Amino acid sequence: MTNKTVAEIERLHDSTVKDLDKIYMQLQVERAGPPAPRALGVDEISVRKGHDYRVIVSDLDLHRPIWVGGKGRKEADFDLFFAMLGKEKSAHIELAAMDMWRPFRNSLAKNAPNARVVFDKFHIMGHLSSALDEVRRSEFRRLQGEDRAYIKGQRYTLLSHRENLSQKGRESLEKLLKANKRLNTAYLLKESFGQLWDFTTEFAALAFFERWRESLKWQRLAPYVKFAAMIERHWDGIASYCRPENKISLGVVEGLNNKIRVIQRRAYGYRDEEYLRLKIIAAFLPALPRSAASGPL
Repeated sequence: MTNKTVAEIERLHDSTVKDLDKIYMQLQVERAGPPAPRALGVDEISVRKGHDYRVIVSDLDLHRPIWVGGKGRKEADFDLFFAMLGKEKSAHIELAAMDMWRPFRNSLAKNAPNARVVFDKFHIMGHLSSALDEVRRSEFRRLQGEDRAYIKGQRYTLLSHRENLSQKGRESLEKLLKANKRLNTAYLLKESFGQLWDFTTEFAALAFFERWRESLKWQRLAPYVKFAAMIERHWDGIASYCRPENKISLGVVEGLNNKIRVIQRRAYGYRDEEYLRLKIIAAFLPALPRSAASGPL
């Protein structure tokens, strides 16, 4: 329920319900104990319009967020997490899954030099989806008449996973890919690239990537060429995932981010940032027993 609904049922003021909620969540967080992560997931959320971000750090072994903070997505913002954690615990971090944002990498290298970077495949596939969408837009601009009509309004159909589409959506996708050779090629290349994370050796992964990039020749897919160059520049963090000891569940990061966005939407934007921080962290903790929750209150 919303705080307003609870307040109406219990005949309390909205602010009283909020204060009680904060006390309960603070108790939950204290009971969970201080974090000591081995594997981190690093991402950010937008709290307001205008590129106003907060960094979210998750413990990938515990499958829950452990820190929300900063005032943006700069190196100094991620530094605040390590300042909270302390040098000794920071030195014990082994893995960090993140996107290819350079300030976060710089902070990790400075504060947790023993940690190996693993790039989040969902962010990487997001870049590839953007490249596919660029191809779609360029084809729409290039074509006229009936050829253009096949593309109009099909962005969601083209960028969604086939298994997530309805029967009607799959039929529309088939028509679109049959009608436009370049889009069909771009779509198949995007789908095949996902195999990269199945390899267990860097040598095999690199051989696959080289074959994939070679297949771009003569295809006139400039956004894909740009994407391949980006992958080459950041290959170390991609190859790192191929090693068996680095096989962490990158889906955990994406799952946590989706749940956090639901929390934000449910609240229609929290103005009290401490309340938002507690909501995010406490939402993934086990509920306290009734006696433990009610005692200190």
